[in-house]
Amino acid sequence: MSIASANTVVVLDFETTGLSPGQGDRAIEIGAVRIKDGYISERFSALMNPGFNVSSFIEQYTGISNAMLKQAPPCNEVIADFVDFIGDDNLVAHNASFDKRFLDAEIERLPAQYRGQFACSLLLSRRLFPDAPDHKLGTLVQYRSLPNDGVFHRALADAEMTAALLVRLQHDLCQRYACPWPDHAQLMRLQRTARERMAQVLQCAAPTPVAAPAALFNS
Repeated sequence: MSIASANTVVVLDFETTGLSPGQGDRAIEIGAVRIKDGYISERFSALMNPGFNVSSFIEQYTGISNAMLKQAPPCNEVIADFVDFIGDDNLVAHNASFDKRFLDAEIERLPAQYRGQFACSLLLSRRLFPDAPDHKLGTLVQYRSLPNDGVFHRALADAEMTAALLVRLQHDLCQRYACPWPDHAQLMRLQRTARERMAQVLQCAAPTPVAAPAALFNS
């Protein structure tokens, strides 16, 4: 279990059988990276067997086949391990409401819980990059020239790109508003704040300044 700090978060991404755990959809892959002071310190990646076949659309969309999933451990085993990986750290995802729904649905099947709170890089990008063509992860990776290996819709690759986006967002906030490195609590406030009030939010607290870790987003 990790020791939480103000500058440590877990960035995660799920691949799933569909859009809604309320309609019986399950997670089939999770990828996550731990970001400490702007750098990736650990990775978590696993396929998981949902207990039924996925559709041909999902196989084509993700590249995850039913044959691959048959060899994977069941969801409950993977999610239990992932809860241990999270520890007490806060969480970040792109379109976080989607990933939170699936994480919460899978955890409801376990005697487990997590304490961290979610920030959403999609909501943050809408406020900081209003001129982007759209705010999908792939679009923002190109828009901000973030490092990637050309793989999309696989959980670890998407988590790593989201991590790079997160650090870019924090870096650009520092540059634009001449503020210290924004902490998780500030990011959670900013994602619900109108653009014209962002400077006010960033001046409300004074986290310890952290040098911008350019290596994560400038390969």
